[in-house]
Amino acid sequence: MSSWPANPTLYEINTWVWLGELTAKYGKPIDLGSVPADEWDAIAGLGFDAVWLMGVWTRSPAGIAIANRNPNLLADFHRALPDFRSEDNVGSPYCIREYVADPHLGGRRGLAGARTELSRRGLRLLLDFVPNHVAPDHPWIAEHPEYFIQVSPDSDPASCVVIGDRAFACGKDPYFPAWPDVVQLNAFVPGLRRAVVETLTDIASQCDGVRCDMAMLLLNAVFARTWGAPAGAPPATEYWSDVIGGVRPKHPDFLFIAEAYWDMEWELQQKGFDFCYDKRLYDRLQGDSAGSVRLHLCADAAYQKKLLRFLENHDEPRAAAAFAGAKERAAAVATSTQMGARMFHEGQLEGRKVRVPVFLGRRPQEPVDRELLEFYRKLLVAVASPVFHNGDWRLCQRSGWPDNSSFENVVAWSWSQKDEFCLIVVNLSEHAAQANIQVGKESLRGKRWRLSDALSGAVYERGGDEMLSPGLYVDLPPWSYHFLHFAAANQGVAAAAR
Repeated sequence: MSSWPANPTLYEINTWVWLGELTAKYGKPIDLGSVPADEWDAIAGLGFDAVWLMGVWTRSPAGIAIANRNPNLLADFHRALPDFRSEDNVGSPYCIREYVADPHLGGRRGLAGARTELSRRGLRLLLDFVPNHVAPDHPWIAEHPEYFIQVSPDSDPASCVVIGDRAFACGKDPYFPAWPDVVQLNAFVPGLRRAVVETLTDIASQCDGVRCDMAMLLLNAVFARTWGAPAGAPPATEYWSDVIGGVRPKHPDFLFIAEAYWDMEWELQQKGFDFCYDKRLYDRLQGDSAGSVRLHLCADAAYQKKLLRFLENHDEPRAAAAFAGAKERAAAVATSTQMGARMFHEGQLEGRKVRVPVFLGRRPQEPVDRELLEFYRKLLVAVASPVFHNGDWRLCQRSGWPDNSSFENVVAWSWSQKDEFCLIVVNLSEHAAQANIQVGKESLRGKRWRLSDALSGAVYERGGDEMLSPGLYVDLPPWSYHFLHFAAANQGVAAAAR
């Protein structure tokens, strides 16, 4: 398969839940090796470049037992699944016992079969890697206790796990209580780093990239601040530089994606990550102004090209619940047409509203929002165009009038590649907005242009000189948008005649 596109579109699937629903749909056991061809065809038909099968690794019985005693987790399970039963807790996919595909999901052979089917359809496979912690029954506990943060047996029982005569710190980040079902690895230990390179090299033989959970926790400065003396002295080199640098010689096209927060995306990019979560854009789209979104998009192109944009994933609320009505569609157009990677979550297209804890093996039934599904299908077809994968992105200027400042609620950008040109204009507000968009492409001058909206089906004809100055006039209702493909007006007439 050829190299990754510069701006790939990804699809996250909750693997255990998805296979369970396929089993019910077809009336027979379905694992990764026996997914019907029609199901893979349906995913490929949406124009994705890769599928992230979230949660394929072997889960921990010890972790399940701990979770079933945790009142906060149990309350969350009942919130998502009112008829929750203890057997619905199949274990957290981030409490990993072993980096081997779970037998329930088809094991290593089933995973290989899924990768083959995806590859046949031109799709790559992404999997998880959890660098910060492992399950309390992971083999390293017995074989390499030196890989872990060890604490006094008299430590707070809520923040450590006692195994034999040793007490191991539970995994955590510096801002929240410890996670009781996992054991904290020590990122400063050279032996651990070598073992992680070995583990990731094996993973890289089974897929095309990994999404690295809470990647910023392993940066030397963050890890030292979180753990202090028990971690020992920080090494001279960074964890991710050592790990990514150790895998890349054998797998040069292997993709590394960082789940990243706390404005550490740039630093992680410098350590070798291909893409980092853009939670900042998500937050601004959800609760900030159009001006703040535009300011975010003014960042350096080298930085933006390595961001991953999303409206939901397994950690965030469902988009249909977090973004009311038309706002979700405007935000989806905005996130899916930026530089960098774009990610969609299984269930997002259908309008699911219940966020399912990753521990659960099933989810409640919810009606499909047919209108929303049709919108997403059109959007995915539109962004599957080559210009959005390997073209050039440009933020557009916009202006208004002395008595009308509503243009400040409008954000616009263009994509171009050879003779292909697209313009995206979005009103990110609950009020109608008017603006002149300075398209900024000199080759438009002196010609008439046919503008076809890929989402509404509307067609407009405009002059190139006018679109350069004063600009393309737009009048947008609240939370609305244009997704415009440009063609010379005579080309449009000729195409219509044919």
